[in-house]
Amino acid sequence: MLLRVRVTLPDRPGALGQVARTLGVAGADIVQVVVLERLGGRAVDDFTVVWPGAARVERLLAGLAAIPGVQVDGVWQAIGAPVSGGHDAELLAQVAANPADGLATLVDAVPGLLAADWAAAAVVPADWAARSAAPRPAPALRPSAAQPSSGQPSSGQPPLGQPSSGSQPAVAYASWRAPDPLRLPEITPLRARPMTGPDGTRYAVAPFGRAGLVLVIARGEDEDLPAAAFHITEVDRAAQLVRAAAVILGDRLDRAGVPPVASAVIDPS
Repeated sequence: MLLRVRVTLPDRPGALGQVARTLGVAGADIVQVVVLERLGGRAVDDFTVVWPGAARVERLLAGLAAIPGVQVDGVWQAIGAPVSGGHDAELLAQVAANPADGLATLVDAVPGLLAADWAAAAVVPADWAARSAAPRPAPALRPSAAQPSSGQPSSGQPPLGQPSSGSQPAVAYASWRAPDPLRLPEITPLRARPMTGPDGTRYAVAPFGRAGLVLVIARGEDEDLPAAAFHITEVDRAAQLVRAAAVILGDRLDRAGVPPVASAVIDPS
């Protein structure tokens, strides 16, 4: 299987080679190396490796941890080798060539570009932040004999952790690996940033700047393979793609969530 291994290491001659040798000794076949950051004498690198399915990842982690100055930021299963930034222009050209399906084209392509599991475009209502911050209603009283229980709260309020109808994010489009039902983190205020959900899922959020539409990109958390948070360079790349797509698609994005394809559920913290 393919694994993505994110490592922070000293930015000095020989450090990268030492990590590469350790990966090889552990049984990993390196497919690609991407440098995400070089700053203050440290570097952050993503290694895409072929890893024997029957081998235990702990052996790989132990080998890397033994290298002085090296820190493993995350290991997660990859669906392919990372795609270079040069493919961003090709993706935007596809969006421009077929704007009717432009949003779907972008959402389907982004997980492969950013080593993610899935992505979705969701329309966030303007009052979501205020409603989420409001006090939750008190539990409903026991129904009286004159008001037999119907299995729903007699106050008419939705279950805790779920927004009221018509005031929740609506999924305009989701990639094929997105979970169903789709659970979104609290993504307001709408600005480009990395996030971690209550269940450990890693997110990158990038708003289109139109009609509350936002792109949400996710890496699922696994007990044995803890995914790394989205690096700032990855968030910036997603934000640039979203801004360019917004210019190309224009008013089409204002109709992206009308009518909504599905309703997303807030993932309560």
